[in-house]
Amino acid sequence: MTFRVYLLLFILALIPPMVIAQFQPAPGYLDSDYYFAGGIQLVNGKGFSEPYMWNYLDGSTSLPHPSHGYWQPLASIVAALGMWLTGSATYASARIFFILIAGLVAPVTALLAYNFTKRRDLAVTSALLAIFSVYSAPFVGVTDNFGIFMLLGGLYFILALQLIHNPSVIRNWFLLGLLAGFMTLSRSDGLLWLAVTFLFVLWRAPGISFAKLGKSTFIHSLLTLLGFLTVMAPWYARNINVYGSIMAPGGSRALWLSNYDQTFIYPPDLLNKESFLATGWQEILSIRLKALSQNFQSAFAAHGAIVLFPFILIGIYAHRKDELVKLIGLAWLILFFVMTFIFPLAGARGAFFHAGAAFQPMWWVLAPLGLESVMAYLRTKNWGDDQARVVFRSGLVMIAVILTVFVVYLKLFSIGWSEGEENYSAIESFLKEKGIEQNDIVIVRNAPGYYLETGRSALPIPYGDERTVLEVAKQFHANYLVLETEAVLEPMKDLFDDPNGNPDFVFLGELNDAKFYRIEFK
Repeated sequence: MTFRVYLLLFILALIPPMVIAQFQPAPGYLDSDYYFAGGIQLVNGKGFSEPYMWNYLDGSTSLPHPSHGYWQPLASIVAALGMWLTGSATYASARIFFILIAGLVAPVTALLAYNFTKRRDLAVTSALLAIFSVYSAPFVGVTDNFGIFMLLGGLYFILALQLIHNPSVIRNWFLLGLLAGFMTLSRSDGLLWLAVTFLFVLWRAPGISFAKLGKSTFIHSLLTLLGFLTVMAPWYARNINVYGSIMAPGGSRALWLSNYDQTFIYPPDLLNKESFLATGWQEILSIRLKALSQNFQSAFAAHGAIVLFPFILIGIYAHRKDELVKLIGLAWLILFFVMTFIFPLAGARGAFFHAGAAFQPMWWVLAPLGLESVMAYLRTKNWGDDQARVVFRSGLVMIAVILTVFVVYLKLFSIGWSEGEENYSAIESFLKEKGIEQNDIVIVRNAPGYYLETGRSALPIPYGDERTVLEVAKQFHANYLVLETEAVLEPMKDLFDDPNGNPDFVFLGELNDAKFYRIEFK
């Protein structure tokens, strides 16, 4: 594989996200809104501070408050770099490096495939599958972690494969720690990759025994930890300064969720071990069984792109003795366990889909290998030849192209890219007509999205009834409430259905399936 081939793959890989970007004028969903808004704060010199909140789990009691107390900051930093480069705080500028990262995923996948197979044709096939990534295609170029995790995962597997082939390249342990650090700075579950790397250290240790780990094991572990802390130490120092602990409190509270809406619970200390156990073991088990089913579906449809899934499994089986495949299998099982049994609600609602993006480069490597195994078996039955292999491999890529086009069309044009945030400007205009002041705070479904559209400080609707909303309003000095038809939590339905039924909420009117209230303090 020459540099020219990798460059060509990079250029080709830029085309889909650049074309798709033309139909994505805004972030489109909460995660992307949040990271983009965080990037704006950074590029405007506000640092890691937010005049909005997306949940209350970090324990903040006023606005502005410290940012990234639940989600990690790397995507916001990448967004800020694009805006800093252009001198423009626009979404198009924020996406520049995300699109470049999406472009890099294909040549990195090709390099991984070539190092794994030593075959150029299979490497190019894997890269084409990365370019036409089906379910991931609408998301790899937005201000989110999909492309970042794919790139970091591909690089991780390349370095791990080098260590398997040549254990003397000890600098790779530092580099693996570095990648685990960037993955953790990107997503909290990236910390699992540090654990996987330590397990890999033990795995690769010669003559390993738990009584005597050996000098090399200690050195490799130390290099891994140094690499990790090179990235994460500054962020941990910031957390200690802000929260008094290396980890922000928001993520740990998510352990005790008994339904996903509790992500927005207020006050956050209502979410604890006692409240979790109070739901009963039957419900606790039921939640995890549902997550088990949903995460398997995500593995099949999102990660396996449906058509690739059986070939990925065949490729895993055919190369089951390969150490890299064993490592990847172990890492995937750890992630699946955590997202199913430890954080089942977050996992089933998209965290597993997000975090699993790190494995995609290897799935794109294994799918063509699975097809090769099928064709090899057919040749033993006197069916198929080398020409048939090329035809079937091309067919696999063409199906991926067709599915990618279908998914992109469905997401952008049939379902629609945004989730209603485009209405927020009209809502803001309506509220201005009703007398909202410049410094007034709004309680709304998507607080980061509202801030992006209007520049107004905003809070999310808390999990609870009207009394809970009043508690939030008093604590944060919020003045207005917006209830949207598609996002009314069950305890708030009475107020939505009977907007004049509570004197603490003065009904102002409705627009675009949303109802507006001024909050009266007594």
